[in-house]
Amino acid sequence: MIRRSRVLALLLAATLAAASGCTSSDDSTEGGSTGDSGKTDSVTYMTAFGALGRDAFIWLAKDKGFFKDAGIDITIQKGTGTGNLSAVKSDQVQFSALDYTGAIIQAGKGKFTDWRAVAAIHQQTLVSIMTTDDTGITKPTDLKGKTVATGAGSVSELLFPAYAKLAGLDPDSVTIQGAQSTALNGLMASNKVDALSTFLLSKKALESASKKQAVVMPYSDYLSDLFGNVIIAKPELISSNPDLVKRFIGAALKGLQYALDHPDEAAASLHAAEPTSSEDSAVAEIEAMKPYTAPASGAPLGSIDQTRVTHSIAVLQSAGLIPPGLTPDKVADFDIVPSS
Repeated sequence: MIRRSRVLALLLAATLAAASGCTSSDDSTEGGSTGDSGKTDSVTYMTAFGALGRDAFIWLAKDKGFFKDAGIDITIQKGTGTGNLSAVKSDQVQFSALDYTGAIIQAGKGKFTDWRAVAAIHQQTLVSIMTTDDTGITKPTDLKGKTVATGAGSVSELLFPAYAKLAGLDPDSVTIQGAQSTALNGLMASNKVDALSTFLLSKKALESASKKQAVVMPYSDYLSDLFGNVIIAKPELISSNPDLVKRFIGAALKGLQYALDHPDEAAASLHAAEPTSSEDSAVAEIEAMKPYTAPASGAPLGSIDQTRVTHSIAVLQSAGLIPPGLTPDKVADFDIVPSS
């Protein structure tokens, strides 16, 4: 009887030791903290569009181990613009960057509603009018009687009437020419159009293509409440696993800040992941977007202000781009990154 008890005791001790060893392995992740389960979470992130300097921070954050430290194994996919909403909706990706104004328009029209912005990459829209210094166009009213090329059906095209009216320009006095986004700089360089409505981050690319100095007139001069790119996730993920969302956004924003401080390193990370990308162009994009990333009144990087979202919706409604009824809580979660 005594011998049997000793055997059982030894077996129990061995079992406990083995269990203890497994728990230690699962609960520890080299490089930093993990989620509540102590295990690494695998997520997929989609860039706003392709592999450009504006998205370099996400590759940098991965290379620097910021996601690993947060207990996240990240896979990065190249985005296609508003098509990213479909990828999020179908759970192909858990997080995605995309232009906030375009996403709000989609939600306002009822086309895509199962998403929320959880952090802002750009605190202001990056859409702008761009031309070259030989056209003599230096202010919005100079566009009267001119031809402006823009991505067909893009946010730039949709916003132009609202921008023009606020800038004192009759939008009907301007000819809008739809084109493929990749063809815009070539149209300007060959003098086939007078100006572009596009993202200001492509300024260096336009100068390289045209061999001329670019003139930039940001939409944010008149539409200051509109955000640029944001990171989105599904409401279901936000409510079911807020810890993962906060860890992901924390690592991503750490990468964004590091990229703004060290654009050369961010460009190198992008080039390592996408060898066809230009490091010089990536650096130029990061430096150009830096003034648009800082929130007002000292709020944390990435914060989304509810009052500004409300104003953004009102602007889009007044421009006739969305019907009444959309509320801020349907297009943003304000708890992930505090606004103060």
